[in-house]
Amino acid sequence: MSEVPLSPIGREQIHKLEAVLLINSILRPDVLEELKNPEERITWVDSLAVAAAALAREKARMTVSQIAEELGRTETTIRNHLQGKTRAGQIVRETYEKISRENITVMLPDLVSAEEVKRLKSELDEERRKRLEMENILKEIHGLLTQILDRVSRALP
Repeated sequence: MSEVPLSPIGREQIHKLEAVLLINSILRPDVLEELKNPEERITWVDSLAVAAAALAREKARMTVSQIAEELGRTETTIRNHLQGKTRAGQIVRETYEKISRENITVMLPDLVSAEEVKRLKSELDEERRKRLEMENILKEIHGLLTQILDRVSRALP
């Protein structure tokens, strides 16, 4: 994805910022945990989508009434998201701040712990060592087979 406009101008940039805010908000570990609850999943994703859309439009300098009309929500709902009075609004705002602070487009969650990475690196190093050992054994066997074939070919008339 190309650079994310933090102060979008025009529909394309608004949609780009909105998409990045929504994706990064959903990928937060706390949100992923919330999404495991099937009863509230649709409501939760919808709230995040509205909050992301509202914030992207606010950053494009649209008024609350313009945002509400465009998104088909009440001004109160939009205001609550933008002021962080809703959990979705808080999450999306935090995501925006992190994106602007760290200059990133998509934040991937830590799916593997540091301990797991260390263990996997150790296993990988061990497998590499074994592979090199096997390659050396195969070279020795190849050399011995070549010698045997030479002797056999010399012994035959």
